Amino acid sequence: MADGVLSPGVNLEAFSQAIAAIQALRSSVTRVFDCLKDGMRNKETLEGREKGFVAAFQESLHSVSRDLGELERLSNLVGKPSENHPLHNSGLLSLDPVQDKTPLYSQLLQAYKWSNKLQYHAGLASGLLNQQSLKRSANQMGVSAKRRPKAQPTTLVLPPQYVDDVINRIDRMFPEMTIQLSRPNGASAMLLVTLGKVLKVIVVMRSLFIDRTIVKGYNENVYTEDGKLDIWSKSNYQVFQKVTDHATTALLHYQLPQMPDVVVRSFMTWLRSYIKLFQAPCQRCGKFLQDGLPPTWRDFRTLEAFHDTCRQ
Repeated sequence: MADGVLSPGVNLEAFSQAIAAIQALRSSVTRVFDCLKDGMRNKETLEGREKGFVAAFQESLHSVSRDLGELERLSNLVGKPSENHPLHNSGLLSLDPVQDKTPLYSQLLQAYKWSNKLQYHAGLASGLLNQQSLKRSANQMGVSAKRRPKAQPTTLVLPPQYVDDVINRIDRMFPEMTIQLSRPNGASAMLLVTLGKVLKVIVVMRSLFIDRTIVKGYNENVYTEDGKLDIWSKSNYQVFQKVTDHATTALLHYQLPQMPDVVVRSFMTWLRSYIKLFQAPCQRCGKFLQDGLPPTWRDFRTLEAFHDTCRQ
């Protein structure tokens, strides 16, 4: 590209001078209107005011005519752009006279700007992620990592004698709690936990993994017609239905697959805190009843009593 040329056929120097001429023309036109606005002022006699106004107005018109002629001269020097459009075939879309019906060119430019911004921000994000890469991604970058074999659960293959010993030790730990163990369906154990004269809990286990708990009142029937523990029917009382829901939540809280006996002991310790279900007040509101129910929630760490709405 030659010096002073914007594109083939366009004189850059003349183009700059033409812009300056346009600014000068606008200033001259502004002075004409200022002269008309001011009118005949600052003269003592009427004849002097008229002569001064005509002279100033003629001078402003001559300036406009001179600047307009200079602009026409420079416009001839600027030249015309080359017929070869720099945008190739896409540039021909801008020649469509009906932009309202087919605004393809403006949409194309907008999409191009958006794609440029997207590429720019994607590059910034890629640089930041490469600086602070995660270990998982770094280890698998370029190399197909071998999957480790899944570890088989150990809580489901413990011998029944070991399970019996754990349950017997827990039974001796809590004098207020009696635990009856049975195996009506093979190796899986079922526990009937009686907590004082407050409630009874049916605990369904698979080895030392607690699968299900159902809490019922002390005077409620926990057996079916054939003499087996009823593991499906819920309690007839709303208070024990609430305790059943909280016990299910406790099963999800106490999880330690490597030490299943600790899980069972922790759950039984939490369950023992219900020995004063109808005697302990709420630790937040201090009331014994709320909506006709005692504090049914027990904190997993402190074992303090709370109403279901007060614990949040």
